[in-house]
Amino acid sequence: MALAIEDYALIGDTETAALVGADGSIDWLCLPRFDSPAVFAGLLGDHGNGRWSVAPVGGLRRTTRRYLPDTLVLESTFHADDGVVRLLDFMPPRGRSADLVRIVEGVEGRVPMRMDLALRFDYGSTIPWLRRIDGALSAVAGPDAVYLRTPVTTRGAGLTTIADFVVGPGDRVPFVLGWHPSHRPAPDPVDAERALRSTTRWWRRWVRASTYEGEWRDEVVRSLITLKALTYAPTGGIVAAPTTSLPELVGGVRNWDYRYCWLRDATFTLYSLLAAGYETEATAWRDWLLRAAAGVPSELQIMYGVRGERRLEETVLPWLEGYQGSSPVRVGNAAHRQFQLDVYGEVIDSLHQTRRVAAPDPEWDAWPFQKALLDFLEGTWQNPDEGIWEVRGERQHFTHSKVMAWVAFDRAVRSVEELRLDGPVERWRATRDEIHRQVCEEGYDAEVGSFTQAFGSRRLDAAVLMIPLVGFLPADDPRVVSTVDVISTRLVHDGFVLRYDPSTATDVDGLPAGEGAFLPCSFWLVDNLALMGRRREAVDRFQRLLDLRNDVGLLSEEYDPVARRLVGNFPQAFTHVSLIDSAANLSVRRGPAAHRGRHREVHGEGDHLSGH
Repeated sequence: MALAIEDYALIGDTETAALVGADGSIDWLCLPRFDSPAVFAGLLGDHGNGRWSVAPVGGLRRTTRRYLPDTLVLESTFHADDGVVRLLDFMPPRGRSADLVRIVEGVEGRVPMRMDLALRFDYGSTIPWLRRIDGALSAVAGPDAVYLRTPVTTRGAGLTTIADFVVGPGDRVPFVLGWHPSHRPAPDPVDAERALRSTTRWWRRWVRASTYEGEWRDEVVRSLITLKALTYAPTGGIVAAPTTSLPELVGGVRNWDYRYCWLRDATFTLYSLLAAGYETEATAWRDWLLRAAAGVPSELQIMYGVRGERRLEETVLPWLEGYQGSSPVRVGNAAHRQFQLDVYGEVIDSLHQTRRVAAPDPEWDAWPFQKALLDFLEGTWQNPDEGIWEVRGERQHFTHSKVMAWVAFDRAVRSVEELRLDGPVERWRATRDEIHRQVCEEGYDAEVGSFTQAFGSRRLDAAVLMIPLVGFLPADDPRVVSTVDVISTRLVHDGFVLRYDPSTATDVDGLPAGEGAFLPCSFWLVDNLALMGRRREAVDRFQRLLDLRNDVGLLSEEYDPVARRLVGNFPQAFTHVSLIDSAANLSVRRGPAAHRGRHREVHGEGDHLSGH
């Protein structure tokens, strides 16, 4: 059975990623891309569905892990009965092939080790044909070919490949696993030690480019590295997570494929990267967006594939039992067909912010694209939608969706006023004002004392915590203050924020109840408290969130406060973005109207407020 989610660490090459367990087993790896079929799918099944283990034989007293400073090179130290061994795991930034390198280093004593490799293509369903070619073990099935190169002797054992060896002080034993198309020859061998040096240099050079100067530097850098690792370098697309079907509650059915590029998640990631000085990544994402979303505005999707693919049909893999029995296992995501108003605001805002700080795209001016989106939004913002939580129930007039529609027109007005772009600014301004009026009249319930989930509803929803963060109202507005207090009382479990009342889950999204606390919402509460000047309370909540990170600084989508474990796809870009934003916001020691990072300073402008 797979380990607890928090017992995994991430390695990757900015085109795909693997999860490495604290026991030395790689239980998840898709090749050659994030969204390719997995060659190790033991995470969602058992060892027979694919894994690669390197670990001491016999008694293991304890294991410690860390990333080499400012890198994505994982170092696991095994303290065994016979001595101490280190295991270095990493994926060199992509060259001609996708490679995964493992180096075993002896530290103390003479430690017997075992390598156990079970390759299973197509999500654990296909056993490849193995043969030896030029000293390498080659595995082929259909379009995929994987090779293993190592100086130690390997042997077959059932349907796996085994190697037994012993390491003493100073010994270093490499293993290199690489993928290539089966119709092409294997690439040249990779020198493991040289790859280690170049990979370490590559990550540290990237980290040095950061301009982040706030508090919690180590936590922010680890989150930035994680976001970079979730970027698909060839196109600039950013996946929400490298995994599929890790459950929002162990044993539940809320198991989704997150190996795609959500416009919402990627937009928030863009803000964090821009705030940290990574203009190259921001412009690459902008260019990916313009290519992926090109076409009729009414056909804008909420998510795309890493190359901009639109068809992400959802299917179930019945041969996988699911993470710790959490079925079904899904590939693809039917939510790509949903209508979600908020993505229009997020896309237009991100393009507005990028235009202010990054060089324009010489081949494609984004402004005509933005105007086309606004033209469509003018006629559709009053329609119900599936909302930020991608409900699979009835569409509603979600308050958060309307707020983000307001953001779209607000940023359009400011693009004309501040950047001197052309457009029907008076019409946009009138639409902005009308949305603002409707949200304040129909989205706020004075008896509840809070902005609610949808117009006319009395249900609470943590998504409305975004209201001051996007500049819709200031944090000290009585309605915002009351909303924060009500949510803090009624939607918080053991200090962590739920998306909405779990007792209403079936009515809201048409699925059985059962999920953890959504971690980005907990960070949004921190941001609200910081904006209100309640810094001590905000820092206390922020520290509790930091304490949820696993031993190598990673967070998933949700946290189960009852079982006290991470749940949901892992690691989650949205969560790490929110961590970065909260750290930056708490590092600003000014008054309650100050905010930076993804969120902008808020200033009164008539009846509504807009950011700078």
